[in-house]
Amino acid sequence: MSVTRRITPFLWFDNQAEDAANFYCSIFKNSKLGQIVRYGDVGPGPKGQVMIINFELDGQDFTALNGGPRFKFDEAISFVVHCETQEEIDYYWDKLTADGGAPSMCGWLKDKFGLSWQVVPTMIGELMSGDAEKSGRVMQAVMQMQKLDLQKMKDAYEGN
Repeated sequence: MSVTRRITPFLWFDNQAEDAANFYCSIFKNSKLGQIVRYGDVGPGPKGQVMIINFELDGQDFTALNGGPRFKFDEAISFVVHCETQEEIDYYWDKLTADGGAPSMCGWLKDKFGLSWQVVPTMIGELMSGDAEKSGRVMQAVMQMQKLDLQKMKDAYEGN
């Protein structure tokens, strides 16, 4: 039985929707490509080029469009990757910054398509809430990082 989700992120690419879908599916487990709709004789894109591609990343549905260069991604929208371990943080960070991606600050990065991601430990909320002094130390440590270092965050929380 197929479940239809009420909300699906819709990503506008210039002409890289298929490459992006393949790239993301190669990174996330439980991912797959879905339906592909190609431009026909009436365009507006080149005949045969992907117009829309549906894909699933770890159970989350996405749709990507090759809509031309009119719109670009910015940091106002990002996807958060929750990680249990430093190894997961390293894996997703390295994969998403590969081939032209760019690290930013505090666990944020842009992938090679310009889409923003946050790669964070699942326990970040726990480390940054509650005791104001402890969470302040964690925030201070995070502000010095690009890729988040879970052990340094835990050490800051404990005052080490």
